Amino acid sequence: MQPQLKRNLVDSLALILIGWGGLALIIFFFGVPPFVWARWSFFALGIIALTGTALPFIYFIHLRFPSDPPAETNVVTRQALWFGVYGATLAWLQLGRLVTLYVVFGLAFGLAAIEYFIRLREKTNRPLPTSDVNPPRTSLH
Repeated sequence: MQPQLKRNLVDSLALILIGWGGLALIIFFFGVPPFVWARWSFFALGIIALTGTALPFIYFIHLRFPSDPPAETNVVTRQALWFGVYGATLAWLQLGRLVTLYVVFGLAFGLAAIEYFIRLREKTNRPLPTSDVNPPRTSLH
């Protein structure tokens, strides 16, 4: 079952408007004072904004390069969410000036490995196709 284009675009548009609109509101109108609520809302809205932005790209990548089993809507959303988490984590690490090239690539590799193992688990947990070529034996010898 392929993910639905209309649903993904509506979800993406809603996430983009909430995320980038909220970030613009915090940055331009409130000036992001160094209070805890503003900082955490910046990271939360950053995750929402980057997820909404990545969602159509991930959808079209799955259309162009189909996988086995086919990616469903929850898989596309989860993979777009990884981009949001990646961007917000790098922004958070930048507060302490901890972002280096090794951190950027290491975090990307770690998140890609997590997604790979999740997809591998989904592939191994799907039911096997039934076949009548060799029916199971009913008697014990």
